[in-house]
Amino acid sequence: MKKLSALVLVAALAILASPASAHVTLATSMSSWGSYYEAILRVPHGCDGAATTALSVAIPEGVISVKPKVMPGWTIKTKSATYKDSYVLHGKSVSEGVTSISWSGGAVPDDRFETFTFLVKLPDDKEIMRIYFPVTQTCGLIKVEWNEISKVGENAHMLKHPAPFVDLMAAHDGMEDMHH
Repeated sequence: MKKLSALVLVAALAILASPASAHVTLATSMSSWGSYYEAILRVPHGCDGAATTALSVAIPEGVISVKPKVMPGWTIKTKSATYKDSYVLHGKSVSEGVTSISWSGGAVPDDRFETFTFLVKLPDDKEIMRIYFPVTQTCGLIKVEWNEISKVGENAHMLKHPAPFVDLMAAHDGMEDMHH
């Protein structure tokens, strides 16, 4: 009976743990203010058994110098718009730039995973502790919005559809800063 109870407990924990591992996340969840950050979105599955056929990410205000990585077999499109504020990039003021990236034309089977990568310059604002990158995952006719924002003190991984995020902090020894 003890073995059965232990097995039931392990199965219950596996079920509870599985949603957290099924979310679209960023491979590196910490970076420093004002740094260049290689955002690697991990898409661990399709949608209810269907293959992922498109992905889009919204670039939040204050994140600039956005450059998606070439991804063979996928069409990459960016949308640009005017920022609410202006920012300094290489000593020059910028007031517009990429506000979203979309990948389409490929297919990632439900039992496979893929990464979608882009480079950005993070804000150099010590008031900003976390930046969210809302994602829309498309699997044929099915769309899943990974856009839920956690409240202060709430575990983002416990949300049903959490937006991928990166926490910001001061740079420290050993933390490499990527250059464009």
